[in-house]
Amino acid sequence: MPHAIRIHETGGPEVLRWEEVEVGAPGPGEARIRQTAVGLNFIDTYHRSGLYPLPLPAVPGSEAAGIVTEVGPGVTEVKPGDRVAYAGPVGAYAEERRIAAHRLVPLPADVDDRLAAAAMLKGMTAQYLLRRTHRVERGETILLHAAAGGVGLIAAQWARSLGATVIGTVSTDAKAALAREAGCDHVVVTSREDFVARVKEITGGAGVRVVYDGVGKDTFAGSLDCLAPLGLMVTFGNASGPVPAISPLVLSQKGSLFLTRPTLMAYTARREDLLSTAADLFAVIRSGAVMVRIEATWPLREAAAAHEAIESRRTTGSTVLLP
Repeated sequence: MPHAIRIHETGGPEVLRWEEVEVGAPGPGEARIRQTAVGLNFIDTYHRSGLYPLPLPAVPGSEAAGIVTEVGPGVTEVKPGDRVAYAGPVGAYAEERRIAAHRLVPLPADVDDRLAAAAMLKGMTAQYLLRRTHRVERGETILLHAAAGGVGLIAAQWARSLGATVIGTVSTDAKAALAREAGCDHVVVTSREDFVARVKEITGGAGVRVVYDGVGKDTFAGSLDCLAPLGLMVTFGNASGPVPAISPLVLSQKGSLFLTRPTLMAYTARREDLLSTAADLFAVIRSGAVMVRIEATWPLREAAAAHEAIESRRTTGSTVLLP
């Protein structure tokens, strides 16, 4: 019988349990897949801790690659034997699973399973942030928090390839080296530098057109002060904790700012958007403009240790769990 990581109660990494699970035959519109690689993402810790509640018991994880072994009635998107990947539907921490077939993306021959598992959620997040939430243009200056993280390293490379000047924040000097290598023109080490002052210095007091913030509570207020008038604050993650409530008047007082909290699922809800987003990601990887760094792999059964590593901010780039 296949195994999965399940949670029966919310809490720390210790609530992640390796258990036998019954998968069953796929129903109408579903595919059954044997998973070969699973991506680790910070959102997985939100599901485990209860910040983003799931019905319990639950299998966490939102990104994986594998092979279709069986399809249910009415499925036309994939067939048995297809190599596929996905990002979004929770339940990835498993050796095998059933999933809605319309969420599966067929993998090109030149994209291997581990790369897909490392890149789908983080890479498609970078795609919608840079090409749809705010369409980054040549000559713009942007602020990217957590520039050495999974999304950050991809987004920094991609933004640089678009001709933007990238200011990246990181927490350590070691991460600063990675951010520079990824294409950040300016790197701010927040453990010893005031990122608001540095952004003002770098931009000559003008501020930036857009801030991409996956950190949350610790950087939100300062990020607003980094924006030029009419600038856009994009808060897409809560690595340091949830952003506190804010009055719309604050946005007015700071220069008629715009604020959005986008999600990948909203941007890829339609299959045509999902496929075009993935195709754009595969194209920039194929072109060499973006290199996805897999910095660590863990056996899936040791997911708890991987969670401890990502929550302590010891990780950089992408981490892949192997069933």
